[in-house]
Amino acid sequence: MDDKIRERYPYLYETHLHTSQASACARSTGCEMALACKEYGYTGIFVTDHNWGGNTIIEDSLDWDTWVDQFSMGYEEAKAEGDRIGLDVFFGYEAGFDGTEFLLYGIDKEWMKEHPELRSITVERQYALVHEAGGMVIHAHPFREEHYIPEVRLFPEWVDGVEGINAAHHQYFGIGRDKRGFDKEAIAYARAHHFPMSAGSDIHSTALFGGGVAFRRKLTSAKDYVRAILQDEDRVLTDGAMWYDKDGNVIG
Repeated sequence: MDDKIRERYPYLYETHLHTSQASACARSTGCEMALACKEYGYTGIFVTDHNWGGNTIIEDSLDWDTWVDQFSMGYEEAKAEGDRIGLDVFFGYEAGFDGTEFLLYGIDKEWMKEHPELRSITVERQYALVHEAGGMVIHAHPFREEHYIPEVRLFPEWVDGVEGINAAHHQYFGIGRDKRGFDKEAIAYARAHHFPMSAGSDIHSTALFGGGVAFRRKLTSAKDYVRAILQDEDRVLTDGAMWYDKDGNVIG
């Protein structure tokens, strides 16, 4: 990675991260993820485990408050470890709608408990509720093609931005087919709709990919991240190997 870019944008954040406490596809705990990300050089991470509409391990039969408490365990463990080692840890989650997934930021556990209707709402209603809370909805890997995604579905009216760079696509490009094309389509889609772009690793274990968003300044909170993206603040994106400007152009 380009050291000069890191010097100009020293505050790197992993925005798409799963823990084994809530995501069935993850292999590492919140504590383990926090330790690995700190060692790698991240300033902070967003824990974005899969909700009831995705690949979660939390039982559907639980009452709502208990469900949210169990769902938040990965985040809370990562946060406790982050506080100990000097890593900022922020709450978020990945909401699934029949294979189409969205990253939610600027909301928290208490907000979830106040809205038990989240389990059955539409994409449109999700957007409204998140906005009422001052949060943000990012369309995760919008053009990904996998067995669990029946079809590519776009919701430009109900998102605030697009995950233009998903580092998992770049890690696995030599396996089967070149998945980097998913990001090229996502970047083109974001540009066509003038959406701000984010980047994340979609990481599920401590074998980090190194993706994320880097800023010139340190973020103060998840809401601060929301403001930075919605106001299109100066930032760079990375897949862990290459750097991109905020419009998705390769810069290093």
